[in-house]
Amino acid sequence: MRQSNQSSLLDFNLEGLFDDSLTHVFLFSLTMMVYLVALSSNTLTILLICADRRLHTPMYFLLSQLSLMDLMHVTTTIPKMAANYLSGRKSISFVGCATQHFVYLALGGAECVLLTLMSYDRYVAICHPLHYAVIMSRRVALMMAVTSWLGASMHSFIHTVILMHFPLCGSRIIHHFYCELPAIVKLICGDISVYETTVYICSVLFILLPILLVCTSYAFILRSIIQMRSTGSKRNAFATCSSHLTVVSLFFGASIFSYMRPRSQRTPLQEKVGSVFYSIITPTLNPLIYTLRNKDIAKALRKVLGRDVVIQ
Repeated sequence: MRQSNQSSLLDFNLEGLFDDSLTHVFLFSLTMMVYLVALSSNTLTILLICADRRLHTPMYFLLSQLSLMDLMHVTTTIPKMAANYLSGRKSISFVGCATQHFVYLALGGAECVLLTLMSYDRYVAICHPLHYAVIMSRRVALMMAVTSWLGASMHSFIHTVILMHFPLCGSRIIHHFYCELPAIVKLICGDISVYETTVYICSVLFILLPILLVCTSYAFILRSIIQMRSTGSKRNAFATCSSHLTVVSLFFGASIFSYMRPRSQRTPLQEKVGSVFYSIITPTLNPLIYTLRNKDIAKALRKVLGRDVVIQ
């Protein structure tokens, strides 16, 4: 038993995404460019919301939390992948792997919960506009954010502790560019059917249940929009919801592709492609979608740029 525990604390080897070919060097450079865009756009969104008082509303507070989650999401996986590729090393310590698994799983769960709660915010704004300030107070928005972070962190901590206590065997090579749950599960010795069933149930709770709640919110929103008499009001309502609905579709679509398919139908290449979209592309697109389609954030950005011009 002691030997098994000691062997479990050995380093892992991350297979990574790229090799030394010219094509992969180009793809690595492109990935780093996308990472920098994700880093700068999410940071800019957070700073604009904090700096402009007109954006100190529940909707933009929740948006700042989404940007923070996306910022942490890309930072959890890409720097380690880049460091290993540039140094020629592929190792990651047991503690580092467990930490990476905990953080990315917590952030994914928190984003699921937050996007669901953001759909409720849009429901209140369109279906009950006169009561919005009362229903969606700052305290309620803060509770939503705390619920997202705390609930997902507890879920991730439990899964990480259980996963990392299983006996590991084989070459300890993780066929991925970070410590993702399905890739680590393949290294476990023995029967883990009960654990896999538990993971599947949790996936249903954190993916399908939020999708159901989001669809319910938008069903009520659509009904309210149809009942509106003014064409301008309908256009504004659609504009208010379109950004959030686009982000929800991208996030949950990638999550379903990555985690809801049967294990027998997954290949290492498909898992890597799905994870790239889920952990890099989506966090990059989210702030761009909100920034390009949101007049308030665009005004705040122009205000900041205007100030910089005056100072110069």
